[in-house]
Amino acid sequence: MSDGPTPRRQFLGRLPLPERAFLADALRAETVGGILLLVAAVIALIWANSWPAAYQSVLNHTVGPHGPLHLDLTLETWANDGLLAVFFFVAGIELKRELVAGELRDPKAAVLPVVAAVCGVVLPAIVYTVVNSGPGGHPSGWAIPTATDIAFALGILAIVATHLPSALRAFLLTLAVVDDLIAILIIAIFYSHGIKLWALGLAVLGLVLFYVLHRMRVHGWYLYVPLAFVIWALMHESGIHPTVAGVAMGLMLRCTRDPGEEHSPAEHIEHLVRPFSAGFCVPVFALFAAGVSVNPGAVAAVFTQASPLGVVLGLLVGKTVGIFGGAWLAARFTRAELNPDLEWRDLFAVSVLAGIGFTVSLLISELAFAHDPALAAHNKAAVLVGSLICAVIATVLLRLRNRSYRLLCEEEDAEQAVAA
Repeated sequence: MSDGPTPRRQFLGRLPLPERAFLADALRAETVGGILLLVAAVIALIWANSWPAAYQSVLNHTVGPHGPLHLDLTLETWANDGLLAVFFFVAGIELKRELVAGELRDPKAAVLPVVAAVCGVVLPAIVYTVVNSGPGGHPSGWAIPTATDIAFALGILAIVATHLPSALRAFLLTLAVVDDLIAILIIAIFYSHGIKLWALGLAVLGLVLFYVLHRMRVHGWYLYVPLAFVIWALMHESGIHPTVAGVAMGLMLRCTRDPGEEHSPAEHIEHLVRPFSAGFCVPVFALFAAGVSVNPGAVAAVFTQASPLGVVLGLLVGKTVGIFGGAWLAARFTRAELNPDLEWRDLFAVSVLAGIGFTVSLLISELAFAHDPALAAHNKAAVLVGSLICAVIATVLLRLRNRSYRLLCEEEDAEQAVAA
């Protein structure tokens, strides 16, 4: 005989202490990286608009050996293909951990952030495609507004909303992890060209060797770092974007602990690599990618040309409505109950914040319009404008609730102090 109705599962509930501690450690590096990302973007804009010839000269400077793998690349290409491979390597580790020990391990708990992330990718693509469906449109850029930049978003949070409750931060992080997975699939499927099967086959063999060595508990960075570079170089030569190699290696790392291990290999490597990714790789990429011309003509193009306008509306409208609407519908159909300490407007503010699509959006702008540098530059400007609008609106919405967030964070800190 039933004792009563089954209690409704809580959405955005307070995290358990171990998960909260991991989240704080993970977001600390991303927050610092986000601030550095903002600084790098500003420097790039000033440099590109004050000394454009010098900026382009640095971007086009070639570094690397000429050989069968064609690694004599420009600094811009090294940033796009090399530094972002490290970023996606960390994203792969994050995804693996979420699947093994985080929000995504429980299908019932995972359904809300996953549905929100998927809707937050699909709707911006639809918005962009609709805007670009007429004469003068460029439908090939549909993927530009689909990505969320977690580092940039956390940089904004560090400045304007330092007391955001851990549940909202966890939702944003899980959303970004799923978003990154979808982004890498989009890049691999839609923006890879001229596949060389011999290089791809050797890259896959390298990944198999990486996996076997790791599963055999073979240790030594001097083995894995050169192997990872060879896999990356082969993937680059194959015609598939080499960031795929980064996320593949991240997913292969073991997230469970052997007897006697204080941390799993994935946790240990992420702890070492994340600061390098967030503090160096992503800001340097931004320095080379965000330097677009800001003049009346370029700004006017953002709002008058179909492709840049589609990017702005995709980030502002598509991302916000997609993430918030997806989460609301998923909660409604799974009968999940919102944490009574929070309100739906809190989730709406985070959804607007997720419209900041910087790093991956800039990369896809380059890939989608590699044949038309002027159009790529206009879309990059649109990414900056759309991200800025989302950041300003999210700032206003979050600041209105900052006092309530402070009280919730004080309660969480008190719980943690008692448990310690």
